[in-house]
Amino acid sequence: MATSEAVPTLVIYRPKPGAEAALEALIRKHIPTLRGLGLLGTGQSVAYRANDKRAGPAAYVEIFDWKDGRASDVAHQTPEVMAIWEPMGPLLEGLEIRQLQPL
Repeated sequence: MATSEAVPTLVIYRPKPGAEAALEALIRKHIPTLRGLGLLGTGQSVAYRANDKRAGPAAYVEIFDWKDGRASDVAHQTPEVMAIWEPMGPLLEGLEIRQLQPL
């Protein structure tokens, strides 16, 4: 994929027990921050709380397009983004970041 093309991305956040509210507060800031910095593509960007129908723990899911192949690298060097990402680490039991490809 060329670096100038949008990069569809799925992120799954698995919070540690008791960390759901703090993690959710950070996730609510994430997409608006990326959008405000011009790092997102033109596609729809959404975040969800994903409840396990079998009474498992909740997770959080984001689906968005990075503007291009360089946007995530730029995000890692941007204080506004790192102010969200760094406090997430201690709240997470697991994190999946997947690049999506249409079938």
